[in-house]
Amino acid sequence: METLSLSSSKGKWLMASTILASSMAFIDGTALNVVLPALQKSLNATGADLFWILNAYLLMLASLILIGGSLGDKLGRKKIFMIGILIFIAGSVACGFSSTVFMLILCRVVQGIGGALMIPGSLSLISSTITGKERGKAIGTWSSATTVVTIGGPILGGALADAGLWRYIFFINVPIGIVALAILFFKVDENRDNDSDSSIDFLGAIAIVLGLAALTFGFLRMPSVGISNWQVYSTLVLGLFLLVIFIIIERKSKYPMMPLTLFKNQTFTGANLLTFFLYAGLGAGMLFLSLNLVQAQAYSQLQSGLTFLPFTILMILLARISGGLADKYGPRLFLITGPAIAGCGLLWLSFVKQTSGPQDYWSTFFPGILTFGLGMSLTVAPLTTAVMGSAEDHFSGTASGVNNAMTRISNVFANAIFGALAVLFFTAALQKDLDKTSFSSVQKEEILIQAVNLGNAKVPDTINKKWKNSVEQSLKDGFITSYGYLMKLAASLAFLASLMAVVFIRNKHINT
Repeated sequence: METLSLSSSKGKWLMASTILASSMAFIDGTALNVVLPALQKSLNATGADLFWILNAYLLMLASLILIGGSLGDKLGRKKIFMIGILIFIAGSVACGFSSTVFMLILCRVVQGIGGALMIPGSLSLISSTITGKERGKAIGTWSSATTVVTIGGPILGGALADAGLWRYIFFINVPIGIVALAILFFKVDENRDNDSDSSIDFLGAIAIVLGLAALTFGFLRMPSVGISNWQVYSTLVLGLFLLVIFIIIERKSKYPMMPLTLFKNQTFTGANLLTFFLYAGLGAGMLFLSLNLVQAQAYSQLQSGLTFLPFTILMILLARISGGLADKYGPRLFLITGPAIAGCGLLWLSFVKQTSGPQDYWSTFFPGILTFGLGMSLTVAPLTTAVMGSAEDHFSGTASGVNNAMTRISNVFANAIFGALAVLFFTAALQKDLDKTSFSSVQKEEILIQAVNLGNAKVPDTINKKWKNSVEQSLKDGFITSYGYLMKLAASLAFLASLMAVVFIRNKHINT
């Protein structure tokens, strides 16, 4: 298999195509968080609808990304990569034209299928094509570039949402995808393992997608019907059962999409546990920070997007450097300190209460976002290097798929569990405030029902106008209180990720 220098013409074209294609998926993730308030109003979506819009994509991505990595290894990494881009573009266009929440959720499923074929292909092509001595630098370049575009997503999303054009978040993928396809077709050679078997683990895919969907449904139904309702406990039990079945299938399958032998490597196991906890905290933190800024702190959606600029700048300055240093000294130190610093940033953000708006940004949200960004900048490239370096080259697509799946699975759980907790925390805070009022039990119930809409909660029409401002303040205070609890939980997940590095990551286990 031919290897390329990062500075060669082919190496540069390869990097350009993988960065462009990956950026489509990553832009959607961060930009969508910022436009959610506009989307919620436009489609009249509830809080639970928002989490289904997020999770419809993530469910397919998490469950099929493992097959996507394996297909690339077996049938050709470039071919599967290009098919994924085409499906993702089609799904994006359909999302942009969606007129209802249900239609948007279905189209996000199509996007997820495309992403599952596309995302692991980028790192797999880099890892199997770029020479070993430059692999960490290449991964660091990819991480830095895609993260810059990713964090630039909220700025673009905010500008479009404020202009009433939130649908263009999906349409922007079309030109990016077409350019990536053109580069791949004309400038990048096919890359595959000729001795790989072409069998596909469809049973495993079915088990994991149904298991994750059942768990998501159970957690998102919990605030509405209670944990003791049969819909909740039956789907949660079913989801756990199906995930156990998935592990059994992978253990017995001759050609598993997630070879359990990969986890015999201590570093691979630790890196994936770290990924799960860190990205669960990251996903929940960024989502609720975005909702808080727009729906409670009076930021415009563009201003909300701009608050992440410090994160972007740090990634530009540090991600590639940290990737190169991880190559030279090993990733362990970076994977201990990075998540711990990110956790401190999330914890800092959890203590921010009601502010006077964007003019207070520098003394309220900025320090936490800066600290959080520093931690992630030290983590992203070394983490990717650790994962890809702990697997043999012929498993590069599968290893990338497993790690990307872990990221998405963590986001599925974070959205489902944090979504349920957000409503529960919000309801509890509202109940505490309402106990001090003279509203009737019926009026209190009508106000509490609004908790399912999170930051988009509205004062019920039955409330007297003279009490409207008071109820509005209670809704805002309740949402900010729940935000604080959720950010502390997100911080604890980042600290747990750091602990995984202490326990599992060893530099000697990284292939060079």
